[in-house]
Amino acid sequence: MNQAKLIIFSAPSGAGKSSLIRKLIELGEKSIELSVSATTRLPREGEVHGKDYFFISDDEFNQMRENDAFLESAIVHGFQYATLRSFVEEKINSGISIILDIDVQGFIQIKNSSIKHTSIFILPPSFDELEKRLHTRGLDSKEVISKRLENALTELKSAELFDYIVLNDEFSKTIEILSSILFEDNFEYNKNTENILRELLDK
Repeated sequence: MNQAKLIIFSAPSGAGKSSLIRKLIELGEKSIELSVSATTRLPREGEVHGKDYFFISDDEFNQMRENDAFLESAIVHGFQYATLRSFVEEKINSGISIILDIDVQGFIQIKNSSIKHTSIFILPPSFDELEKRLHTRGLDSKEVISKRLENALTELKSAELFDYIVLNDEFSKTIEILSSILFEDNFEYNKNTENILRELLDK
């Protein structure tokens, strides 16, 4: 990766996006980092303020938004999330590419702005596999999982707005494709995921 850039990843919850991002950052050898977002939700067990998220109150969040402190903001599963403009600009100006792990709502805000970026949407192999992954990770109640699956359909409808759509079926193969997108200057993208996306939307 010769020039620092802003990279957007979006996917339905449970598609495996976080594991893919961690591996790509490892492969990037300190040339690429994950942005630390602000959120109004409470920390989960083991999460650290300033490392996993900036955990702030709704009042503080709203004040920062009024002061144009965010590149994008969104309400996800009832909580507010945002990308701090100062964090991203500082990293890119120092030569470090930044990955944004954000909801489709946030992506559309950036896409409609003048901010230069590369966007990637991660597809799960099927809805059955998506539901299985959500149950297996054990983070959410049945009610929350049902809501996440409902939201997934809405998110999938926006997948074609992204620069790249990548299927996360076999982890190593997915990493190979994503590494080519991020680290190879002359990567030729073969957009062969339309049928899978159509099947997911017909669920």
